[in-house]
Amino acid sequence: MPQQDEQVEYISPPNRLKAKLGNRIGSFDAAAIARAEAAIASMSHQFAGWLDEELVKLEAAHKLVNADGAGEEELEDFYRRSHDLKGLGTTYGFPIVSQFAASLCKLIDSPEARAKAPKKILDAHVSAIVAAVKQGIHDSNHPIGKALLVELQSQVDLYASSA
Repeated sequence: MPQQDEQVEYISPPNRLKAKLGNRIGSFDAAAIARAEAAIASMSHQFAGWLDEELVKLEAAHKLVNADGAGEEELEDFYRRSHDLKGLGTTYGFPIVSQFAASLCKLIDSPEARAKAPKKILDAHVSAIVAAVKQGIHDSNHPIGKALLVELQSQVDLYASSA
């Protein structure tokens, strides 16, 4: 146990970022953020359609990956579609889709990983993403969504530890 009479000195280094950038750092514009949020909210009725389009693209890319003769190009397209959903799921009101897609992207984050990734784990991720959207499972608070997410992440971690 440390002694009570030890001296402690706190050193706070100066923040020189503002000096380096000069006056290029603008002030916080709460009104601009509010306008942006309102613009996104006004488009929210289109999110379901846009998400369905993204699912069609993912499923098509997945089908090509599973076809005979699939190569780097097909795997790269599949990765891009997965990565798109990683970013769009939450925006479109399905954060669990972003989480499933993040798990999938972790599995296939490099060309080497894409070439070696077990097809069954790829298939399971795509099925989970599609099922979540079709069944209206928006987040991991849903018991089925949570179970799927835990299992998919577990399988990715298990595969990564054995690779």
